[in-house]
Amino acid sequence: MIKDGFESRRSPNLVLSRPGPRTPDDRAPYGWKPLAVVAAAGFIDRFEHQLLPGVLPFIQDEWGFSDTAAGLLPLGGALAAITLTPLAGYLTDRYRRTRILTVIVLCWAVVTLASSLATGFAMFFMIRLLLATSEGFYGPLSGSLLADFYPSQSRARAYGWRGLTPYLAGIGVVVGGLLAQHFGWRAAFVIATIPGLIVAAVCARLKEPPRGLLDRMTGTAPGLPDTSVHKDDSGAVPDVHSNGAPHGQREHPSFWRQLRQVPAIPTIALLSTALAAVAFGLSGVSYWTPSLIHREYGVSEGLAASVSGSVTVIGVVVGVMAGTWLGRRWHDRRNGGRLLAGGSGIVIGGIILVTAISMSSLWALAGLLLLSKAAMAMAIPNLTASIADVLDASSRGLGFAIVHVFGAFGVAFGPLVVGVVSDRTGSMVTAMYALAVPLLLGGLLTITARLSFERDRVRALAR
Repeated sequence: MIKDGFESRRSPNLVLSRPGPRTPDDRAPYGWKPLAVVAAAGFIDRFEHQLLPGVLPFIQDEWGFSDTAAGLLPLGGALAAITLTPLAGYLTDRYRRTRILTVIVLCWAVVTLASSLATGFAMFFMIRLLLATSEGFYGPLSGSLLADFYPSQSRARAYGWRGLTPYLAGIGVVVGGLLAQHFGWRAAFVIATIPGLIVAAVCARLKEPPRGLLDRMTGTAPGLPDTSVHKDDSGAVPDVHSNGAPHGQREHPSFWRQLRQVPAIPTIALLSTALAAVAFGLSGVSYWTPSLIHREYGVSEGLAASVSGSVTVIGVVVGVMAGTWLGRRWHDRRNGGRLLAGGSGIVIGGIILVTAISMSSLWALAGLLLLSKAAMAMAIPNLTASIADVLDASSRGLGFAIVHVFGAFGVAFGPLVVGVVSDRTGSMVTAMYALAVPLLLGGLLTITARLSFERDRVRALAR
């Protein structure tokens, strides 16, 4: 178990600092502040992204571009983010991650401000592409950082709270619309720059954690040297070196070697495919649910958006909390318990989704959609923690980057495919039914990943 103020026999030269009373079974040896900072950065990322839907009607009124052109903004942004994600993984594994995070958050703020200066659609489109490319860094950075701030037993909780930020940041749609209505759409982007600058300043004060130190302290694979830690009365937390790596850590393998090795890990390959399928289904559901409610139940656009947004936020919060609790219990009792919890939630959520779409009552639909979102959200903390567990600390940045690329493809094309099916069939309900297939596939692949999880976890610890 983790002890604060420890002195690892594998890292004898760590500097001890910041004394404080800690218990031997502390699940957060660095405290929960790092999680709050990383989650705040994620919130700013998605908040600035969500401003666009809120101000889009005002921009279209001024420049007069079509809905098809407007639809290219999220698709182009997702594809742009994918192109730089491998670079993000490379830099994350080799350089100070907190410094990169600070620079990226600062870039988000600057590009958001630049959006207010656009003079036409083409210029605005290029600025939003630039914002999207910088967004591709957050997944690898946050995934790697949290794995080194929190040990295996508390990673699901950390990743769960981080996973909530994209959904809570949906308030950006409301804020963007209100600011645009009262002050103009350009003012909305200017005002939204301020919280980005504040969070960048906070990120600059975040200390870099040693890579892989907690993995060696909290769990030793069979055949590895004993890395148990000694109690130290100072109650200090290990400080870090300038490069964020524990003393004596071996050098990184070449990038191309990592690029061959990481996707070849069976658990990573299965979960990458599973997340692509799940992202495809979830993005399609989230994007088109307001339209489905408006068209099928004859309610106003505002009420449809309110129902959809409320169901998503409440369902995801409940699901993440339930998934964190269940995943922790099952992780202690069975191999790949987190994957079983997450995969089962996806499958159950997909089945409930099919039932929800068939409802003739709006409130029955809303209730079942909430249950569906909650069940599927159980996968958020459990899958991310499992990915971190099977990756060597020196390759987590690239590993999360690869997974992010697969998920980004799902997010990019899910809404597009639903729209095409709806146009061809003339029914949004039929198009939404089709989303059950990738969701069920993703859930089954997640459960299947249990077969290789324990072997890959032990291999990661042995490196």
